[in-house]
Amino acid sequence: MGMNHTGVFQDQQFASDNYAGMCPEALEALARVNDGHVQPYGDDPWTAEVCDLFRDLFNCHCQVFFVFNGTAANSLALSSFCQPYHSVISHRMAHIETDECGAPEFFSHGAKILLGEGENGKLDPECIHEIVTRRTDIHFPKPRVVSVTQATELGTVYTKAELQAIQYAARKNQLKIHMDGARFANAVAALGVQPRELTVDCGVDVLCLGGSKNGLAVGDAVIFFNPEHAQEFAYRCKQAGQLASKMRFIAAQWLGILKDDIWLKYARHANESARLLEDQLKQIPEIEFLCPRQVNSVFVTMPQAVHDALHRKGWHFYTFIGHGGARLMCSWNTTEQAINALVTDIKAAMA
Repeated sequence: MGMNHTGVFQDQQFASDNYAGMCPEALEALARVNDGHVQPYGDDPWTAEVCDLFRDLFNCHCQVFFVFNGTAANSLALSSFCQPYHSVISHRMAHIETDECGAPEFFSHGAKILLGEGENGKLDPECIHEIVTRRTDIHFPKPRVVSVTQATELGTVYTKAELQAIQYAARKNQLKIHMDGARFANAVAALGVQPRELTVDCGVDVLCLGGSKNGLAVGDAVIFFNPEHAQEFAYRCKQAGQLASKMRFIAAQWLGILKDDIWLKYARHANESARLLEDQLKQIPEIEFLCPRQVNSVFVTMPQAVHDALHRKGWHFYTFIGHGGARLMCSWNTTEQAINALVTDIKAAMA
């Protein structure tokens, strides 16, 4: 929350979907598993149940692990494929490059991230081939994994056809595919497809499925679609301090949102809220849009004076995309009233 110039706290913010609290279904699920004593470290019935739900969701005998956050999920998943002399190919704006504090390199003991290009945050498949063939001598880190972010850091989504093009490039060069799915739910909701269509059917080897941006308090699921790739991954989680003793409290949250497709309902709401925000901002001539809106974020440019005025009124938002750029992010519980209040203050600042 932020305090505006009248001393009133803003009930909602647009800096990140991490600002939102827990959805009621996840909170209720926690209460349901809080009675009695059960075995720890994932040997409880709720963790087993949610793993089976994921297998049904992806129509695949996948192996599922739970960690506390996305940084751990991405870093440990990538390190499971990489020796220290390997490299990971990703878009230059991928989260593993810009916002993980070197964790993928740390947990892989030195695997290097090689950066590719692509419009609107999506990795161009031609970049994969170019990077792989740029050098093949022993003095250059050997490419091992392609990492894609779905939805991207610019709020765009890879279509099934685009992912299959990446799959072709990856397999042609004997590379594994990792998907950073911090906002995977938003991508699935935006495209109106089944989760399998964006993962298993596109050759994704491991998906790091985010929960905190979709109504959970904490906890990401690392999903290996080929069980062979998951061998000894539990040891990595333990060594990295990511093995929850009371794992049922991570798993139960997923039970609360996977049943009845609650996770997709909230993702659709976040996406629709961003569409409403975009529609209102389009009515302001001074606002320029930096990239297409496809999920729950809107990227715009505004004069610095407008940024300053909004901050003084207690609004929080990130400004890491270009000069004058701002990311406005909607969440699972963004209200139309909050959108109207923000747009009203933007119009007042413009005036």
